[in-house]
Parts: sequence; structure tokens; C-alpha cells
Amino acid sequence: MPSTKVKGIVIGGINVKEKDKLVKLYTLELGKISVAFKGVRAEKAKLKSAKELFCFGDYIIESSKAGHIVTSCDIIDSFHAISKDIQKYYEACAILNIVDKAAYESNPLFFIEVIKSIKSICYDNIKRLYVLDKFLISYFDYSGYRFLSEKCSSCGAKLTKRYFNYDTGELVCPACKTFNCDAISDSAFTAMKILQNTDYDKLQTVKLGGEGEVQAFNILCKNFEWKTGYKVLKVI
Repeated sequence: MPSTKVKGIVIGGINVKEKDKLVKLYTLELGKISVAFKGVRAEKAKLKSAKELFCFGDYIIESSKAGHIVTSCDIIDSFHAISKDIQKYYEACAILNIVDKAAYESNPLFFIEVIKSIKSICYDNIKRLYVLDKFLISYFDYSGYRFLSEKCSSCGAKLTKRYFNYDTGELVCPACKTFNCDAISDSAFTAMKILQNTDYDKLQTVKLGGEGEVQAFNILCKNFEWKTGYKVLKVI
């Protein structure tokens, strides 16, 4: 059977048969794929850690008519500390759920975004939801919706009052708003701009607060649901 080396992160999985596991990998080279781990749930299985959620590594996969089978893995990072903090765990799970629901094809820049976001949640002292907010903004950007503009996407007028148009995924002025629009406060717009322009490793220096922070999160989640039909995984 031909073998392939991919760099990937585990984004989900289910137990099958007595000791096997089917795992969803989001990979740099192939996008999202399903792979099988044979006998991995045995007590002394060599690939025990490689099947776990968040595990990031170089996976060797053998392909056959039956599918992809993982034969070895060099783990780069297990991000194990995430499982020890319930808030970090849920926020990181929300990001992996977005990847699972919305990312199918290979996109090297987005793959890097995924790894950076999980790394920041794991190791940095960042206020809850900032990483998830930034990740959602980046997801829309990679999907072709770079919406944080100073001008109306419809008429081109300078925005003094902003409305988010969920049909187009862009900002419009009062004259161009429709029934499928929500007003965006200046503080929410500013919060999203700050998160967009701040690198993940600098997010721990950001302190937003207030209603703008809450509204920004709600709009980003609603836009994701509008675009994909899936809700952002609930975080606590």
C-alpha cells in the first residue's frame, strides 16, 4: 500500500470495533481527512497518544480501498495542558468544531491559523474568547469575507453608523441595511479590529471589556451560523 506523510491535528474521532478508532485529521497537505488507528485502544498501543484530540504531529498514512490507516506518528505537540483547564478546553473544542464543520480543502495559511490558535489557548494567559473571536474573523477572511471596512460594501459611503449584513457577510450603511442586518456599535467594531490586527502571541496584552466585546462575539457566532448552517460550539 502507498504511504503518505502529512502534518495534521486531531479534530475529532469515534471508537470502533474492540480496539480501533476512526479519527478526523485536519492536515496541511490534504485538508480534512478520516483515518483509522488499528488496535490503538489496547493498553500498550504505540500510537495511543497520537489519536487524542488536539494531538499535532507528522502522521504516516497508508492508503487502500478500505481507506487511510495511520501506521506511525512523530508528535510535535499534544497540547495536553488544555485538558486541565475546562474553559480552555471548551474554547479549543469550539475552534476544532469550526474546522470540522467548515474546513474541507487544503489551505496552508488557514492550517497555520488553526495551530497558532490552539497553541495560544494552551500556553498563553489570554482572556477567555479572544482567541476564538480572532479565529472566527480569520476564518471569514480566508473564506473571502474581509468585512472590517470603513466603507459601506454596497454604496461605498464612509461608515459613521455600521450594520452587519448577514446575507453578504459585510458592513453596510443605514441607507443600505436590510432586514437581515444587525447594528454594530463603535466599541464592537473597534474590538474586532484590534483582534484582527493583533498576532496570537500578543493577545495576552489585549484588554477590551464592555458591551462591545460581547456584541462582537455574538455577531461573529451568528455570522458563522448564517454562512454554514452550524452553530459555534457552546463555550462556558
